[in-house]
Amino acid sequence: MAAVVTVPVASVESDQERCGAEEEARENEAEEENNQQAGPISTSQSRLAKLPLSRIKALMKADPDVSLASQESVFIIAKATELFVEMIAKDALIYAQQGKRKTLQRKDLDNAIEAIDEFAFLEGTLD
Repeated sequence: MAAVVTVPVASVESDQERCGAEEEARENEAEEENNQQAGPISTSQSRLAKLPLSRIKALMKADPDVSLASQESVFIIAKATELFVEMIAKDALIYAQQGKRKTLQRKDLDNAIEAIDEFAFLEGTLD
């Protein structure tokens, strides 16, 4: 007197499809975690900054006015430096391309500094 139970059968994915879907889900979760960090103190902070934070901290401490430098301040200085270098390099690249070159030269940086008001504070620094 066995009871018969009928269960609807859904389409069964192959193991490879299931593994691929799980892998994609894990990658998406990892991307979301990187994009939604709680703050600059997280463990993936070193991946967010391209410059070595230990060297930035050493440079900051070389200033006699700086006695302590928090990790947050070191990270912010590193990020600001990266953005500054990127900005001036992109502007200097325009002058290199006008000269039909792919390599930045000192004269390209000089031209960018002279032409863009934001870089006025750098005038004379490359002399």
